[in-house]
Amino acid sequence: MRNTLRRSNAPHTKHRHMADNNILNRLDGLKLKFEEIGQQMTDPEVIGDMKKFVQLNKEYKELKPIIETSDRYRTAVNNLREAKDILANEKDEDLREMAREEVAELEPSIGKLEEEIKLLLIPKDPQDEKNAIVEIRGGTGGDEAALFAGDLLRMYTKYVESKGWRYEINSASEGSSGGYKEVVMKVTGDNVYGTLKYESGVHRVQRVPQTETQGRVHTSAASVAVLPEAEEFDIELNMNDIRKDTFCSSGPGGQSVNTTYSAIRLTHIPTGIVVQCQDQKSQLKNFDKAFEELRTRIFNLEYQKYLDEIAGKRKTMVSTGDRSAKIRTYNYPQGRVTDHRINYTIYNLSSFMDGDIQDVIDHLIVAENAERLKESEL
Repeated sequence: MRNTLRRSNAPHTKHRHMADNNILNRLDGLKLKFEEIGQQMTDPEVIGDMKKFVQLNKEYKELKPIIETSDRYRTAVNNLREAKDILANEKDEDLREMAREEVAELEPSIGKLEEEIKLLLIPKDPQDEKNAIVEIRGGTGGDEAALFAGDLLRMYTKYVESKGWRYEINSASEGSSGGYKEVVMKVTGDNVYGTLKYESGVHRVQRVPQTETQGRVHTSAASVAVLPEAEEFDIELNMNDIRKDTFCSSGPGGQSVNTTYSAIRLTHIPTGIVVQCQDQKSQLKNFDKAFEELRTRIFNLEYQKYLDEIAGKRKTMVSTGDRSAKIRTYNYPQGRVTDHRINYTIYNLSSFMDGDIQDVIDHLIVAENAERLKESEL
């Protein structure tokens, strides 16, 4: 932005950007709300009420990017209006030239800021900020499906590391020839669920299995379910509804990991949901992890209803949470990955399986944002 322009006091010309409609009024309302929340968070009574403070802090964090972007937008709109005033009223050719340059610079940037604000104003899925439980199961294809489930686990752990997130394996059931029949991990970090939710669904693999002597390509599949982790305040569990069983952890080939009964199995009697954790040597730690996962799975029974409702409204919802939907094919002979939701194909299978999946996630986010914008304009 050039600060050398002399600002004119001439009457303002009408500006045709978003400033002429109700969005600026809406942004004014949000700015007031943002300031009010900031003040409430310093109130000792609110600080003493953990549940209320957590809720306000969440709202404050959600509003912050909208307020920051709208401040940048306002400044740009005012500068554009002043530059146009100079063009309309100023005789000095040097000033007029600088004003023309400023207009040429500001108009496209204001357009981009408008798009950004429109997206930010669309209500986000409140679960996006949360940590996630990722469950990978070998599907059709026996040993080969279990091996592919293992490949997917490796892909996700590499991706998680590249994002600076952390993961812990909650439970795992190994396949007879390697890989996993089922593996459950918890991923913690910023906006984990909002990023990984696009991975829910059936992942299909086409390749020649190691056991195949004729060199024929087989098709098998693994399913991935990504669940937002329920927080303490999301759901209240009655301990009388939970049955707790302890057992010895077993490692590969059925060997005992330790001889104490440190592994935990929790059954939620009203829903029949069962979770287990045998990752830690301490029964207490295993109980805490299993309890967290149980809370998440019960919370997700309700959350799935919300997803189904949204999916019903959208024709091509990218993240439906439908675990039976075939979302992606990994074709090894061609080195190809195809995401069927957005007809997106790339030929970098080996780096993709090494955790380089951000590009496809970015494309999915763009596609979903376009859907949400369209939906908000209806």
